[in-house]
Formats: sequence, structure tokens, C-alpha cells
Amino acid sequence: MSVHKEVKKVTTHVLQEMKRKGEKIAMLTAYDYTMAKIIDSAGIDVVLVGDSASNVMAGHETTLPITLNEMIYHASSVIRAINRALVVVDLPFGTYQGNSKEALNSAIRIMKESGAHGVKMEGGKEIKDSIERILTAGIPVMGHLGLTPQSIYKFGTYTVRAKEEEEAERLLEDAKLLEAYGCFAIVLEKIPAALAKKVAETLTIPVIGIGAGGGVDGQVLVTHDMLGMTHEFSPRFLRRYLNLYESMGQAFKQYIGDVKAKDFPNEQESY
Repeated sequence: MSVHKEVKKVTTHVLQEMKRKGEKIAMLTAYDYTMAKIIDSAGIDVVLVGDSASNVMAGHETTLPITLNEMIYHASSVIRAINRALVVVDLPFGTYQGNSKEALNSAIRIMKESGAHGVKMEGGKEIKDSIERILTAGIPVMGHLGLTPQSIYKFGTYTVRAKEEEEAERLLEDAKLLEAYGCFAIVLEKIPAALAKKVAETLTIPVIGIGAGGGVDGQVLVTHDMLGMTHEFSPRFLRRYLNLYESMGQAFKQYIGDVKAKDFPNEQESY
């Protein structure tokens, strides 16, 4: 019997068990109640309330503008829908970098006000103090290495990270440090598959990839992307399971046509 099927509630311990047994972890994003309910009912292991809400929900170009209050709003909406999945919330840009006291306060607000199960933070040894301080409060932390979208202006591009040996070494080092600090899992974004596999094999904590090949312990995608609701974004790592952009567009057009043609509502749809 697989761990995934047995558990009624996914915890950090369950994810650890899944890695130990070689069972892959499935993770998706959610930002609102309705979507989260559908995803949780389908049997997802982890729901990420990502700062990608900044792009997907608010239309910003980067993840930087989203605020802590907005993240708490999205997380609260998601939590109300969840029965089974582990819910992890991104600490937004500017709420933890360079100030461990502020980092702790931000994490506490997310946990208290939304009811989430853990937080995710981008970076390696440079955020050591913030990670350790949050962990002292008993708040689980998921790490994030590779392409870290909150540092987009530093990189200046969304291309694959850690292709050069020096950066690859540093990434492996950072991954080991994150495990040593006490992170329960790490997301690796857009790095070479061979490097990601090496990281997953080196660490005892689960490693979840997005554009990091199949040699890791699990996968995460942005729900709106995998459903094909977004259509202008097509990275190599994205598999579209539906083309909702088109089918929703058709439904809206049909509704508009029916209203204009006085076909909706009909007698059965009236009181």
C-alpha cells in the first residue's frame, strides 16, 4: 500500500516517508478556495500558495510586488478548502531577507492568520539566520534554490541556473546547508536534471523540482499553467494537461451569443 493512499492528512513526516519509500510527491499551486478544493479532492500531496499569485492573480510582471497581507489573504482562502494536503505558503519578497526578526514575525503572521502548515523561502546560506529563527518557533520551512524568481533583477534573466560548475557546486553546498539548518524539503527550479538528481540523492529530505528533471523526489507546477489557462508562457518544463484558455473562451462567447440572441434564459431557466 502506498503512503500516498494510506494517509488522511499529509504532514512533513509523511513526505519524508514518501521519499524513503521512493514514492513521488505531487505539488501544485492554489490561491483561492474553489481551485484549492478541486485540487485537494483530486488527492494532491502538497499545495503551494505561491507568490506566483503576483503574476497569475494580480497581473504583475514579477513576484516582487505581492505583499504579506495579500499572501495571507490567498493562504486563508486556500486553507478553508483543504482536508488532506500539506499547505505551504511563500514568504514574499522583502519579508525575510536580511532581518531574521522580521522573518520570524512574517512567518508567525502567515501561520496564525491563515492556518497554513509551513512557509517557503528562497535562498541558501545568506538567509540562514531567518530560517533558524523561524524554525525555533516550530514553523516548518521549505527551501527554494536554483532559479529564485524574487532575485530576478539580480540574475536579469529567467534562464536555467547552475549550468557552470562553480554555481552547481554552490547550489549543492546550499542544499546541504538548508538540510542542516532544518528545512523539511527543498524546491529546485530550472536547473540541469543531472545536478538536481545529485542533490536529491545527497539529501535525506525531499527535493521537489520544477524544470529540474525526473530524478528528484517530486514535482510542482503552477496550476494555471498546467491547465492551460495561461497561454503566453511556454517553458520547456511545462506540460499542459488542458487548454482551458480556449475552452473557457468558447464558453464565454457562447454565453454572450445566447444572451444577445435572447436564447438565455429560456422558460425552464425562469421562475
